[in-house]
Amino acid sequence: MTDNFDYDLLVIGSGPGGYVAAIRAAQLGLKTGCIESRETLGGTCLNVGCIPSKAMLHASELYHEAHSGALEKFGVKLTGAKLDLKQMLSEKLKAVEELTGGIAFLFKKNKVDWIKGRGAFENANTVKVGEKSYTAKNILIATGSSVTPLPGVEIDNDKHVVVDSTGALELPKVPGHMVVIGGGVIGLELGSVWLRLGAKVTVVEYLDQILPGMDGDIRKDAARIFKKQGFDIRTGTKVTGCTVKGKKATLTMEPAKGGDSETLEADVVLVAIGRKPNIDGLALEKSGVETNDRGQIEVGHDFQTDVAGVYAIGDVTPGPMLAHKAEDEGIAAAEFIAGQQGIVNHDLIPGVVYTYPEIASIGKTEEEVKDSGTEYKVGKFPFAGNSRAKTNRDTDGYVKVIADAETDRVLGAHIISSLAGTMIAQVTQAMEFGATSEDIAYTCHAHPTHSEAIKEAAMAVQGKPIHI
Repeated sequence: MTDNFDYDLLVIGSGPGGYVAAIRAAQLGLKTGCIESRETLGGTCLNVGCIPSKAMLHASELYHEAHSGALEKFGVKLTGAKLDLKQMLSEKLKAVEELTGGIAFLFKKNKVDWIKGRGAFENANTVKVGEKSYTAKNILIATGSSVTPLPGVEIDNDKHVVVDSTGALELPKVPGHMVVIGGGVIGLELGSVWLRLGAKVTVVEYLDQILPGMDGDIRKDAARIFKKQGFDIRTGTKVTGCTVKGKKATLTMEPAKGGDSETLEADVVLVAIGRKPNIDGLALEKSGVETNDRGQIEVGHDFQTDVAGVYAIGDVTPGPMLAHKAEDEGIAAAEFIAGQQGIVNHDLIPGVVYTYPEIASIGKTEEEVKDSGTEYKVGKFPFAGNSRAKTNRDTDGYVKVIADAETDRVLGAHIISSLAGTMIAQVTQAMEFGATSEDIAYTCHAHPTHSEAIKEAAMAVQGKPIHI
């Protein structure tokens, strides 16, 4: 060991950023420890976020297909399909256990020490866990984020009435009426689970459209699709309070721009207005690290804070709160700490909404390009013109490609499709290599596939799509 430290790198937090950073650091020869307060590794994402929510999304889609009669047009006649929610939740838990257990195996394989407990700084090179202190030449803060509270609405997951995203994944029965506060990614994903399982779902959004930050066309068309599915979407509405009596909640709401208030009764209220960095209890002041006015830790290109040897990645830093962003930052930070060159292109972090259909974006929205003053062209191609989507009776949505009018370089792409989350990787990689819309248009795509819609949208940038 150098300089008599216990570790070369001590990582606080074992979420997607933290555990990946720890493993990469160990691969690069650094003696590495990872502090985690949960009983299992993987952080919010694997335990109560990305992974269990996807398990429930997939299971609810299967149930809806079987129960709704949607398969009958394909000659698959099912009668008496019933929901076994207990088994659905059990299968979700099984997936979580497999993946969190997998990280524990990887820690052992790579000789990463798992230090169980909650860490707090004693100084810039020392973290205390329980009654024991650990020293490290470098410390990486990867503590993630937690649910942003809403004044006047008290969350109590144990009562299953007013819940956050964690509680919404553990409801013991399908609610008659669920009200989702927040029309962003988490609210729409979890709302869609319970909608498919039979609940009435009302989404209350403060802004005038759902999916803040996404491309304007996508926001408008996604709302249309979701309303067709049965969502009751109320935009421009502010929730001012919530009272719980027995197993019912009553929300008080008013127009965001001011006006008369109204009440809305629900069996379950899901608070999903966003997330905030997890810095409470870290004793950051003892390390010398400061936060900005949003409670985030500012870092340089190497993910080092303004205190030498203290680094931060993921949701505690500025930028989108996404697991894959944290993962890439974790690898890059470990490489910087090991004396190598880490790379993360923060301009190309894809975002995916795992509703049905999925919604995926990369690069700039049309509004951002317009505001920048850049001359641009847009190409769109609907899945109604795609042979595979047509065959699968899966024609909701389209691909939208935005390119620089002068250079033809792709500036952004936005997709609504059942396979959008997978498809966006192609455009992300193309943009990473500086591709033009013509590059994509003249790349042969397998037929028949949904991905042909990307090719046709790229052709549409020049006004020359074939199938519309």
